[in-house]
Amino acid sequence: MRVKSSNNCNPELHKAGTEMVPPTDVQIVTSDGNTIAAHSSVLSSASPVLERMIDRARKGWNSDSTIRILGVPSDAVVAFVQLLYSSRMVPLSSPEIEDVLDQHCLQLLAMSHKYRVPSLKRSCEEAVAVQLTPDNAVDVLKLAKLCDAPRLYQQCVQLVAKDFLAVQESDGWKFVQRHDMMLELEILQFLEDRDERKKRWKQQREDQKVYQELSEAMNCLHHIFADGCPEMREPCTRFESCQGLKLLMQHFATCDKKLARGGGGCLRCKRMCQIFRLHSSTCSESKSCRVPFCSHFKTKTQAEKLGKTWRLLAKKVATAKVMSSLANRKRPEEVDQSWAKYMRRK
Repeated sequence: MRVKSSNNCNPELHKAGTEMVPPTDVQIVTSDGNTIAAHSSVLSSASPVLERMIDRARKGWNSDSTIRILGVPSDAVVAFVQLLYSSRMVPLSSPEIEDVLDQHCLQLLAMSHKYRVPSLKRSCEEAVAVQLTPDNAVDVLKLAKLCDAPRLYQQCVQLVAKDFLAVQESDGWKFVQRHDMMLELEILQFLEDRDERKKRWKQQREDQKVYQELSEAMNCLHHIFADGCPEMREPCTRFESCQGLKLLMQHFATCDKKLARGGGGCLRCKRMCQIFRLHSSTCSESKSCRVPFCSHFKTKTQAEKLGKTWRLLAKKVATAKVMSSLANRKRPEEVDQSWAKYMRRK
């Protein structure tokens, strides 16, 4: 490969060990008029688009084939051609190649996409991602859309969402506001969806926490009545809610207002009745269950049609109960060893 009138090939590009290098047979013209001499075999093997361009240029038996790579600086075109040569002999992850990528990563990303060089395109995406900042995030986002780079696009959008105040001060965002309303709306819609997802995830975590607490209360009932909690008058070491549930049951046993009619009654007793009812909805033991009112509420449930909300609550609590038992189950030693080996690799 030669640039302008240089007659010597770049020594960094030809390390194949041969003494004779074939003469160049293709001329690449850049936007500022510079000419790069190259080998058609190297360009054609690296890029199907360049191969078609060379074939069209050779029609009419033109031995001095000329193709044009426009729209980018000459230095970037030289770097692009150098990488096409070097990728045949040197991995794209080598330090010399990484230096070239760091200098012209944006232009190289555009050219590798246009001329369909996928290995170079992936390396350019990684190099661009390393250089992402709030100042250039919007510009790189537009380029990622044009170059069909979804992973880089997601990285840009995540950076915009993470530091949107700084992005708003960038020239790229101001340009988008003036000239690209669709991209502005797309970014703002992503930010709104992101906030909605955060709210939804927060609500789901809070709901899951409630289901886990109710599941623990169901296990605690079984622990008190079926297993026989040995620490009836002292705090239980197995369940955090055991002592509070025992106090609530003591109140339920002695309260005179739990049978009051006319919409009155004790709220604590109503809560205890709901816990007994929920236990009966999740209990798999038909007649052998020792928890009070279990068979009573089962019979009442069969006679009355439960509401959709109550059935969903019972299902969620039963699921949380199963997941909690799986989480507390002791893992095999082989699983722990495999997990420790995987964490060491990271």
